Amino acid sequence: MTYKTVDLETWPRAAQFHFFRTYQQPHYATTTRLDVTHLMARKSAGVSPYRACLYAIGAGIHKVPELCMRFRDNVVVAHDMITLSMTVPTEAGTFGYAYVPYVPEFAKFDAQAKSLITDVAKGGVLQANSGERDDLAYLSCMPWLDYTAINNALPGPDDCIPRVSWGKIVERNGRWDMAMTLEVHHALVDGAQVGAYFDAVQQALAEI
Repeated sequence: MTYKTVDLETWPRAAQFHFFRTYQQPHYATTTRLDVTHLMARKSAGVSPYRACLYAIGAGIHKVPELCMRFRDNVVVAHDMITLSMTVPTEAGTFGYAYVPYVPEFAKFDAQAKSLITDVAKGGVLQANSGERDDLAYLSCMPWLDYTAINNALPGPDDCIPRVSWGKIVERNGRWDMAMTLEVHHALVDGAQVGAYFDAVQQALAEI
């Protein structure tokens, strides 16, 4: 876990950070639709839409420095790399969590993700993060539902790990799209950063 401490004396968002740290409900979720027409065309080349979405989410997170920041009480740190933690259905009929470090090269990321996710699916162990790590982003796919909004179960106002959800891929007039939601802590992330994240994810999906 490699990170640097953010200097609150010079950080432009310090006032917003201190303000939203006083909130009891400081999280907000934003849902938008992403075009995945190119991604669906890549299925014929053996590309997994699910793992491609994982990769694009990782690319989007790493394009936005604020999404790599976490706070520990009133100390803010910026991580160099975020590990993606996603829910994985298991052969036992429950679910566990996989932990996939982000890699900028899609082929390397895809092979790594496939192996780690398969291990969790076979193992059936929950492997929940109990708070020892904050260099994470939590991911959850809902392929059964073309939803319009969603939020997550959160333990309290001190949890600042971003959550990303995405839904069913649907065809509309010859093109394909899906809903994606980013849920963040307002002490670290404003609307401009949310917009930048979705732009980066859309770009990554178009380049896979």
